[in-house]
Amino acid sequence: MTPRPIEIQNRHPRLRAPVAQVRRVIALLDAHFRILPADLPTFSPAARARCRSATAEPQPSALAAGELSLVFLTDPALAQLHADFMDDPSPTDVITFEGDAAAGLAGEVCVSADTARAYAREHGHDFATELTLYLVHGWLHLVGYDDLQPAKKRRMRAAEARALKLLAAHAAIPAFALAAPPPPRRPRAR
Repeated sequence: MTPRPIEIQNRHPRLRAPVAQVRRVIALLDAHFRILPADLPTFSPAARARCRSATAEPQPSALAAGELSLVFLTDPALAQLHADFMDDPSPTDVITFEGDAAAGLAGEVCVSADTARAYAREHGHDFATELTLYLVHGWLHLVGYDDLQPAKKRRMRAAEARALKLLAAHAAIPAFALAAPPPPRRPRAR
């Protein structure tokens, strides 16, 4: 299996995002993540069609072929995308844009490193694992999972847990690091 083209953009000034490790996350998900048959009824018809092989068994990767774009952003930058494309200016953790298979695009996943850091601190989680979860969440949206209804949200949360377990078993959680913001500048005494 040829690795999928992945465009990674780190637009967060304080985030250290190890590109090779991020690529490995996507390669492992593409190659080894399995859609459970019980999850298929919650998918759109197009997503269900991508998930079926000739033998009607779920395929390891139901993500459409083509380039996948991953973008790491600050809270204000992701909130601006949220406002521009979803008419909601509130901060969020992940925004996923569906691709166009005919154009060779699998989709785009935009994540907020700031939100991951805040959530990880607030809940006693590891920052790198939290930010990886956001990548997984976006990838799962592109595969066909949805989280807008309670039953679909439960399926997605279970899929997230399976994906993180897969990545942990392969020691594939990227070593993300986010430097603390610089202290506020004090005005000079004259």
